[in-house]
Amino acid sequence: MLGLRLVVFFGALLLAVPCYAARCGGNFNSFIQSFSQDAAGAGISQDVISAALGGVQQDGGVLAFDRRQRYTFNKTFEQYVATRVGPGRINGGRALLQRHAALLARIEQQYSVPRQILVAIWGLESDFGKGDMGKLPVIRTLATLAHDCRRSDLFQGELLAALKIVQRGDLRLNDLIGAYAGEIGQTQFLPSSYIKYGVDFDGDGRVDLRHSTADVLASTANLLHSSGFKMGASYEEGSANFEAMREWNRAVIYRKTIGYFADRLMGR
Repeated sequence: MLGLRLVVFFGALLLAVPCYAARCGGNFNSFIQSFSQDAAGAGISQDVISAALGGVQQDGGVLAFDRRQRYTFNKTFEQYVATRVGPGRINGGRALLQRHAALLARIEQQYSVPRQILVAIWGLESDFGKGDMGKLPVIRTLATLAHDCRRSDLFQGELLAALKIVQRGDLRLNDLIGAYAGEIGQTQFLPSSYIKYGVDFDGDGRVDLRHSTADVLASTANLLHSSGFKMGASYEEGSANFEAMREWNRAVIYRKTIGYFADRLMGR
């Protein structure tokens, strides 16, 4: 999943990213000191900066993985969907549609995104929260990639967003665990998307995209709604809703798989 998930992330390179004072490359500790000053200037408390960045080390495995990625996807739709949407996952998704029917109805009413789309994304990203959500410390991962000069500004922005997640109290630092580009939670939000679209739908005062089903599904709906997804309209390839899902993933095959899975969940 990760290789395809990175298609949407690195599509963000087409967008303008802010410039930061911290200069990439060179001594890693010097870079972290400079970035820490940027973070303080952006309103991150010294306590959070010290706890998160004090003693942080580079992760050679993250860099090696990043170097291996080609950010392309060569399977056909039929090949890909056969590996991702089988009877077990469909039946599991249908059971969750029933279990969370009331929650999904409230989310539909507020965000106008159909429940089958949300459950399909949930299943594809993390097998409904039971699968791999990543095992890497997000701060270490993002600090490593921010120091690397290939996409430093982009990852410095994600590192700052991760610090904001900690400062807001959404996740404790030791629970800020994710994948190889810093994706977090059951539907794999990048930290910047976590800050922008995250919703406290269970009302506990924080946005928890690792453990709260309500927050996960509502935040996913909020992202799609903010991108123009409309309830009741087609989400087939070529439709406005299919284009709205580009904010989730720019890969056509992945978006077609979301729609295919959603239709199977509804018995179509």
